[in-house]
Amino acid sequence: MKVLITGGAGYIGSVAVERLLAAGYEAVVFDNLSQGHRAAVHPEATFVLGDLRDKQAIDDLFEAHEIGAVMHFASHTLVGESMQKPFLYLGENLACGTNLLQSMLEHGVQRFVLSSTANLFDAPETVPITESETIRPGSPYGESKYMLERILKWLEKTSGLKYAALRYFNAAGATAERGEDHTPEHHLIPLILQVALGKREKISIFGDDYATPDGTCIRDYIHIADLADAHILALEAIETGSRTYNLGNGRGFSVQQVIETARQITGEKIASDIGPRRPGDPAELIASSRAISNALGWKPKYPDLTQIVQTAWDWHRQHPDGYADD
Repeated sequence: MKVLITGGAGYIGSVAVERLLAAGYEAVVFDNLSQGHRAAVHPEATFVLGDLRDKQAIDDLFEAHEIGAVMHFASHTLVGESMQKPFLYLGENLACGTNLLQSMLEHGVQRFVLSSTANLFDAPETVPITESETIRPGSPYGESKYMLERILKWLEKTSGLKYAALRYFNAAGATAERGEDHTPEHHLIPLILQVALGKREKISIFGDDYATPDGTCIRDYIHIADLADAHILALEAIETGSRTYNLGNGRGFSVQQVIETARQITGEKIASDIGPRRPGDPAELIASSRAISNALGWKPKYPDLTQIVQTAWDWHRQHPDGYADD
């Protein structure tokens, strides 16, 4: 089956393409390269340069390729930015998603996997966070993903669409060929590794007085390959019905733990300082993966923080300037 991957030149999407091809699927990548990298696209995938804001370009794509399913990763994804530019998220994320969904249904494609977010749960009552947790989006970014999930529910009723929505926090780590390269970088592990590589003076910790064992925030880090495999399992399962899953590592790691692990792996001191808390940062966020584990047998192959950071470090040492050939 040929799978369309929107955002397939990005961090998560490019690894999903890699794993899909390894599993025997064909892959068509649709990306405008505003955040992704052409060099991240697997050479065996078909690459189409295009923008989801352009409905005609999407129609042309479906007419040119016999697409059997869609994985949708293309999105603006920064929580902080969404608080400053809400219409970029509540407008563009929704418009691009609905353009894609309308076109695929018009061309008879009925299988869809959404890269959603655990930012749907701003102040969870229970941790790890299960699918029964009350949804309270924590930002316009989280709201945009929730609105797409609601659209999927209606399209299932009105058009017979089969879908899976996967909610997770922090993708991390790397495969041998593909890793994390954003400009600017906002994610903790690559920022720490930039210090180890001498590209950044220090890493800032936003608050060390939280109600956690070492006072720093605890977050859920899940290996990028494990995430990609979960998307493939979900794609194969939706033939028997739509589904929504939270995805988590099973335990969280504090900011200080991540920094110390990176120090041990890299052998570098990695200078850090303590800054003020960021508004809205809860002390602990961990997503449960019990439902997808019970239903589909998914289990992280890289659950340890050491494994996650080591794979990221291996990639960054080999690619100190990221996808420099772009």
